[in-house]
Amino acid sequence: MNNKATQLLSKLNEQLNFTDLEIDDSIQRSESAINIIVNSIEKLKNIFEKEKYKSQEIEIDFFKNIKPKFTSKLIYYNAIYKIESKKPHGGERILKKYLNNEDGSRTGHKQGYCRAS
Repeated sequence: MNNKATQLLSKLNEQLNFTDLEIDDSIQRSESAINIIVNSIEKLKNIFEKEKYKSQEIEIDFFKNIKPKFTSKLIYYNAIYKIESKKPHGGERILKKYLNNEDGSRTGHKQGYCRAS
């Protein structure tokens, strides 16, 4: 399964690189990337389910090491989509304030205070 998952991840990266080069609009690029990633995760799920003799180690490796490589890309492109689709129209100062607020909300920092975990 590891080999098939590695090939699938490589193909996913190629598709995402192609999308990044071909689509200029960041919202459309994010939407396209999300669709590509969701399809890859479905294929990964099918690969995992077809594995007949899954040991506990293989299952742990899948959920701990393999699947996060795919889902992290989905989280990333979802975040870009959210930021870009809610971006206000305005001057440089308005955009800078918006992006600084978005950056703070992602890192847990808000106006000089840090939320403890």
